[in-house]
Amino acid sequence: MAPVIRWQDIADIIIMSFLVYHLYGWFRHTKAFQVVIGLGSLGVVYMVTKNLGFFMTSWILQELGTALFVLIIVIFQAEIRQALYRISPLRSIFGRQDSVHSVDVLRLVEAVFSLAASRTGAIIVFQRTEPIDEYLSNGIPVEGTLSGELIGCIFQDGSPLHDGALIVRNGRIAQASCHLPLSTNPGIPQQYGTRHRAALGLSERSDAAVVIVSEERGEVSLALSGKLETMESAHQLSARLGELLSTPAPEAAHLSLVRRMTRNFRPKLVTFVLVFACWLVITARQGEIATLAVPVQFHNLPDSLLLGKSSLESVEVQLKTISSLIPLPREGDVVAHIDLSRMQEGSNQVLFRKEDFRLPSGVVITRIRPTGMRVVIERKMRKLVRVEPRFAGAPSDPLRLRRYKVSPSMVMVEGPASVLSQVESLRTDEISLDVPAGTRTVEKRLAVPSQLRALYDDPVKVRIVVGK
Repeated sequence: MAPVIRWQDIADIIIMSFLVYHLYGWFRHTKAFQVVIGLGSLGVVYMVTKNLGFFMTSWILQELGTALFVLIIVIFQAEIRQALYRISPLRSIFGRQDSVHSVDVLRLVEAVFSLAASRTGAIIVFQRTEPIDEYLSNGIPVEGTLSGELIGCIFQDGSPLHDGALIVRNGRIAQASCHLPLSTNPGIPQQYGTRHRAALGLSERSDAAVVIVSEERGEVSLALSGKLETMESAHQLSARLGELLSTPAPEAAHLSLVRRMTRNFRPKLVTFVLVFACWLVITARQGEIATLAVPVQFHNLPDSLLLGKSSLESVEVQLKTISSLIPLPREGDVVAHIDLSRMQEGSNQVLFRKEDFRLPSGVVITRIRPTGMRVVIERKMRKLVRVEPRFAGAPSDPLRLRRYKVSPSMVMVEGPASVLSQVESLRTDEISLDVPAGTRTVEKRLAVPSQLRALYDDPVKVRIVVGK
């Protein structure tokens, strides 16, 4: 039987497609992504061996997977933290917005190509919206105005700050001589050295834009999102930096959102198809079926009425999960909630509805037996009744009970009118009269029938006098 697609399933597929696509885009050139590919291969092998009945292999892979999951969290905590930061909905509010500060792009580009013409190596990092401090090491604070002359002095051969990266933050030079994390992407061409690998390593972990000047070839490159672009002219680099470091207008931001939804359509489509295929595999596995005795609970009965009696205390419900990955509820996890707000005095027929049962997601009801029940609703009544002591035994001869006094002598009782109308008094628990002569006061609880409720919670005081 083909699986039934609910609106929750559609939302589930869209959300997972979004997450998988962005995680792939962020980490496809990192070591963590290669580990995920390897674990995915082990997962496929595990599913195949388990379905084929290879118990030893599937058991070993299952135990190994539990240990590897913990190791991945420990080893790749930086990548995990960066992914959580990128998907956080609050980063646009509390995140750093360094890209809003103006940068003299023309003078900067002139300085960069001047370094390229003199074959002077350089690496300049422009921090944008994501923080990069955790990826920097051995930096020297500068806090200077960004200018072409200062950049030339820093990267001049023989300068104490020329070895390392220059960090541009908040429109100013923040640090110099910083060491960056190297990229582990095996696809980087051999002609690129440490500068290019460091620039790619930082761009893989953040949205920073990194400009590299090659000392050997005199080329200018731009590293962004793990990709390297060769800048053929100063005009090309100026246009790219102007686009990356400027604040977009509201209209441009709207257009860029539309572009983000339509660009790279092929990988997005492939991601959606893969997620949908995984959903089909999961939901195609037949869920379990179980029958539970579900207790019945009543709610919303008007204050003027009382529940007299009901024909059932529990109802038999057959449950089914839409996938074998979803656990079935246990006894006591499901309750039938019956709404009595529209009940009238007398005998009422109540039909069970699926909406009366609060079930976990992915669990459905296939059968309810019986389909209904009868409940008797009675009018609530209050009445003052006498309090009478219940005596047991008798005093020893020649003593006798001379008199007694009950406090309170009357109590208010609440209950069904059909029962309370026939009650004129309530008696206390037993009071033994096998006592010596004298006066004493005892405290006893009221013996109230199960269908009634006394609006007096304290013990009743009975003063007895025993004498000749």
